[in-house]
Amino acid sequence: MGIMSSKTEKPANYTYESAGVSIAAGNALVKAIGPLVKATARPGADSEIGGFGGFFDPKAAGYKDPLLVAANDGVGTKLKLAIDFDRHDSVGIDLVAMCVNDLIVQGAEPLFFLDYFATGKLENGIAERVVAGIAKGCKQAGCALIGGETAEMPGMYSDGDYDLAGFCVGAVERGEQLTGEKVKPGHVLIGLASSGVHSNGYSLVRRLAADKGWKLNRPALFDSDRLLIDALIEPTRIYVDSLMPLVRAGQIDALAHITGGGLLENIPRILPDGAHARIDAAAWEQPGLMAFLQAQGNIEPEEMARTFNCGVGMVLAVDTAKVDDVLSALAKTDETAFVIGAIEAGDKGCTVAGPQGCWSATSDWVATHLG
Repeated sequence: MGIMSSKTEKPANYTYESAGVSIAAGNALVKAIGPLVKATARPGADSEIGGFGGFFDPKAAGYKDPLLVAANDGVGTKLKLAIDFDRHDSVGIDLVAMCVNDLIVQGAEPLFFLDYFATGKLENGIAERVVAGIAKGCKQAGCALIGGETAEMPGMYSDGDYDLAGFCVGAVERGEQLTGEKVKPGHVLIGLASSGVHSNGYSLVRRLAADKGWKLNRPALFDSDRLLIDALIEPTRIYVDSLMPLVRAGQIDALAHITGGGLLENIPRILPDGAHARIDAAAWEQPGLMAFLQAQGNIEPEEMARTFNCGVGMVLAVDTAKVDDVLSALAKTDETAFVIGAIEAGDKGCTVAGPQGCWSATSDWVATHLG
């Protein structure tokens, strides 16, 4: 009777890829987006990627004694619409817009941008489309995309999901920053039209879509020439190019970026004590998309005024003597600008009043919610 021998199985060789992370895919993405990043080069940055960090030279950008201003933001649950309906090409613009629009209201020129893209499994086709949008947004804002991070994290995200974060640094010469301290009763408020919902309020938009059974791939009720999904995914407007010359010329005393909190909560952020903003909602036409949202959700006027931008993406506070010059300059750009109200003496806050219920908000509401 012979003796049987047994062979011991060799233990499996674990790799990073077997755990769900592909270094090769990451390297391929970096190579693919190289030309996109390089296209955003500007004075002060060469926009080469691949190092451990990105350099920027303020002196080369023409600054003598700059204050640096930083902002970061994301896109929020608008990303779910992009993911669910394969609309990945424009959310990068949203990411840039939410940061650079926050810089311009400080009087700062956006200089450079970095992004963070996180997903469970890297799909380069999608990631490249997102980064292409980021590069497009950077070109619109005149800032360089000098770096970023792509994180592949299996188990952290559902299949197909990803998240974005953006970081931008700008500069303003010392003493030229906008603080709102010059705003006083008598100043005129000018609104710049938004491109749509921008990047705030999408949890409510998505809840309405689910509860009301919207067919997002069908023409919108308020615009038969556009699919509803395309109206909802329209990227946030970037206002830097049109506003920077006016800011540098001292034509604008304060700016308010209308994001989460709407008109009611963002305009008071630029007001000194003793100044109250009164907005006339009849001064501009209510966008069809906003009317649609309000009607579909039976949304109360105050809720509309503090959740959505109501068609106004940026508000300028301008001295009365400069209003005509500012409007004339804006008319030469792609902006749609209109006088929407004025600053008067009173408690710090904002009142939106008009014949349409969508726009009404009482000073009592402002006092209750803003203190």
